Amino acid sequence: MRHLLTLLLLAPLALHAQQAPPPTVLRPGKMQPQAYGGAANRPDKAPQFPGGAPALGVFFQQHVKYPEAARVKGITGNVLLTAVVGADGTLSDFKVAQPLSPECDAEALRAAALLPAWQPGSRKGVPLPVMIQLPVPFGNGDILKVTK
Repeated sequence: MRHLLTLLLLAPLALHAQQAPPPTVLRPGKMQPQAYGGAANRPDKAPQFPGGAPALGVFFQQHVKYPEAARVKGITGNVLLTAVVGADGTLSDFKVAQPLSPECDAEALRAAALLPAWQPGSRKGVPLPVMIQLPVPFGNGDILKVTK
């Protein structure tokens, strides 16, 4: 009986251990090679928007429509999204990590869904999925900085 209870308690832990690891989240300034090769899923080349950060800023200027409700309320700032840049460069799994307002959050998700494919991140020349953080500006004119 005691062994059965132990198995029932450990079963969820065994299932959790078999799940695939989440995508790697990169931080600014942390893209240096590691001694002895580093972690197997850590990219040595970060994903990049075609044309870099300036082109990403232009993309958002052209595609983000500042919601009228946010304009009336004087809401400004960034909606911080997370997304996964796949091994083929396509973006998926958009989520609001830091909301601004419901209208701005919805508009950020709408505009981000229009993003073209990126140059994928890679490790030793092999493309791999990488999670990124993507700030979408609303009425603040800040320079965009993509956290990889």
